[in-house]
Amino acid sequence: MKNSTNQPSNPKNPAIGYVVGGGLQEDLQVRLNIPAQEVQEGAFVVLESGDWRFYGLVTDLQLGATDPRFADEQSENRLPAQLAALLHGQTLYTNLSVLSALMMEIGPEPGTLGYESWRSAHLDAPTHPIPVKTVPRHHAEVRLADVSDIAEIFGEENGKEIFRIGETREQGHAVCIDLDKFIQRSSGIFGATGTGKSFLTRVILSGLIHADHASALIFDMHNEYGPDDTASDTGLPVPGLRNKFTSKVRLVGLGANATFRSTQTDFNLEIAESDIRPEDILMLVSELNLRETTASTLSALEKGFGASDWFHKFRNMRVNATIEDEANEGKRIPAPDSVAAWADQSGINVMAAEALHSKLGRLFGKRYIVEAPAADTLSEIIKLLEDKKHIVLSFSDYTTDLDYLLVTNLITRRIRAAWEVKTNNFRSGKAEEPRPLVVVVEEAHKLLNREMASQTTFSTIAREMRKYYVTLLIIDQRPSQIYDEVMSQLGTRISGWLGDEDDIRAVLSGLAGRQALRGMLARLQPKEEVLMLGWGVPMPIPIRSRRYDQGFWEELLGKKANPKKIDRDQLNKEMGF
Repeated sequence: MKNSTNQPSNPKNPAIGYVVGGGLQEDLQVRLNIPAQEVQEGAFVVLESGDWRFYGLVTDLQLGATDPRFADEQSENRLPAQLAALLHGQTLYTNLSVLSALMMEIGPEPGTLGYESWRSAHLDAPTHPIPVKTVPRHHAEVRLADVSDIAEIFGEENGKEIFRIGETREQGHAVCIDLDKFIQRSSGIFGATGTGKSFLTRVILSGLIHADHASALIFDMHNEYGPDDTASDTGLPVPGLRNKFTSKVRLVGLGANATFRSTQTDFNLEIAESDIRPEDILMLVSELNLRETTASTLSALEKGFGASDWFHKFRNMRVNATIEDEANEGKRIPAPDSVAAWADQSGINVMAAEALHSKLGRLFGKRYIVEAPAADTLSEIIKLLEDKKHIVLSFSDYTTDLDYLLVTNLITRRIRAAWEVKTNNFRSGKAEEPRPLVVVVEEAHKLLNREMASQTTFSTIAREMRKYYVTLLIIDQRPSQIYDEVMSQLGTRISGWLGDEDDIRAVLSGLAGRQALRGMLARLQPKEEVLMLGWGVPMPIPIRSRRYDQGFWEELLGKKANPKKIDRDQLNKEMGF
């Protein structure tokens, strides 16, 4: 039983210490009264302070002594063991540094004296935790969070939008994420190579598809998400999203004969020449090594032939083609269908125009760019996304950065335009509310670095498109190479171990308590452990991420495992977990 001034520990979850100092702008100091080895960095703790309950994260453990001499001298070597233990208990101690994140007024225990009067005076008080705005009292008891505390903060799994993403590292309590909140803003999944980013991304995408509250467009650069795969380190099968969500996921290949390894695509994407705009080319400045004159040349092409025809016309022009000028004694002049003839007529430098034509030859030779596709597959992709389907786009044999940059930007430009129209029609009462869309992008630093960010549609989505129901989910191993302005727009960030200080700083940029969280992020286990923080979670927390294995699918889809398959413990062991 508790009261408003003192709250004895729950015998099932006793106090581990009490508050001895700290402040609102710095970590709280908690004197530990149990062995230090029973508490780890990143532990989720609860502080009981009268009518208030505070929630925090252990960010550091510090050894202390009432007198430095007691720490310097090894009393156990010169005193009897019992006396040495007693002396240690009185003179040597461990303090926790606790990052206080949330607080909630709970009042007296229901049924006790004063509860009704307190309740009537607090009818408008929040019934959920709020960001911390004050500090607990001195000697407030501190305990490790239990299952009910975790559920109070992160929600309780309901098989849909409240999705279990992992467990606390100490006690294994389930930690959930609200998928509806997660998709309201762009998000990022980070981690060094080999930390399991793709497995964690599969887990989250499976939850999103199962909840069915948003569509996903997945740019699958390495063919990891759609078809079944085999783990490179263990040789074990890894189920793809199409296998598990047959009716919801569509596999699309780039190019007429594209395949997902041995898996047949639902249809293939061919890009019409008329779909390519000058801005799509300008985005490829670095890849094509374009000159400063490119913009004016492209502008002249668009003005002369129109936005839909310029690429086709330019593609069919000849370079260095000449004819004899009979009126001028057979002197050779540029042929009418040559780049030079067009440049002369348009007032464009001939050498600049011919150089651009030569560099665009890398695009002219792409077999997935055709004059007249057999079907309007770009429109088909948009229609499927509207119809609550999910698209996994494989780049098949087109694995260069040039292919990835061009195709992803062109598709997202079309999607941006379509969802803006849908949103405006909805707000004017002419249509239903648009289906939320999550665009999943691997190797995000190639599209969102400082040089590219201002030119790609992705940066526009990160900054502005959440009001049009479109957000990004970016996956990357080098967050420090993503433009700062884009990183600042990411709501939820989930990061595995990062070894580079610049990458750690980028993930924590703009977040409260980042100094305290830096060491925690650097000391994550190389696999399985991640730090969740930002918009989609009420407070930062390190967790042991959910495993993408047979047990995961049994829990998510409610299907029993095939008894002939390898058992779960053995599967985890072979996968290195």
